[in-house]
Amino acid sequence: MKDQERPRKILQAYPCFKELDHLMDELQRILNQGHSHFIPDLKNRWQTFSEKAQFYGVFKKVLKPPSADKVNNTIAMIKALPDMFPSTSAPPKKLGPASEGVLHVLECAEDPNTFLQARPLLSPVVVISETNCVLAIGTMPVLIFPKEDICSSLLYIMACYYTFHLTYPKCISTLLSIVQTEVLMDKINDKDMTTSYKKAINEWKKFITE
Repeated sequence: MKDQERPRKILQAYPCFKELDHLMDELQRILNQGHSHFIPDLKNRWQTFSEKAQFYGVFKKVLKPPSADKVNNTIAMIKALPDMFPSTSAPPKKLGPASEGVLHVLECAEDPNTFLQARPLLSPVVVISETNCVLAIGTMPVLIFPKEDICSSLLYIMACYYTFHLTYPKCISTLLSIVQTEVLMDKINDKDMTTSYKKAINEWKKFITE
């Protein structure tokens, strides 16, 4: 099955994955985590990672110090993550910055469907409007969740990669691999570790232990 066809066909067979609870439950099943506290523990690890990433982004001069606005802080932090954990491959020209591979904030007059149809990647993305967030895969909207839950958006994106068996885009592969190992606690084989991942994880470990 081609990558561009797989999510649509899986959703046709299993429409339950249009609901966040089922999507996250599938992530838990794939990771073989049977204990009842997996999702709360996962969100706690992500919160801890995010808090450290705020300081790491400031340290690397790709992020301004956080303000009192929690939602905007989270958006700014997620947009800065590809610069904190850079890949060697540049994003497609039509994409813009690498952060567009995971997150897009709609401008006032911008239509979300028009944006999705023009995306050059088949990967999951969160599209943020004034009132809510859309989790989409490629050009296909999958589900809507409240803007207040933006803090968990990257976990939802990772759940899509696992549930729909998708390959990380090269331009954000280092970031997603870091989230995989540091937050999902899903190890990568040594032979599959890229040079950019090794460099990024070493710099991250050094920062959080000093």
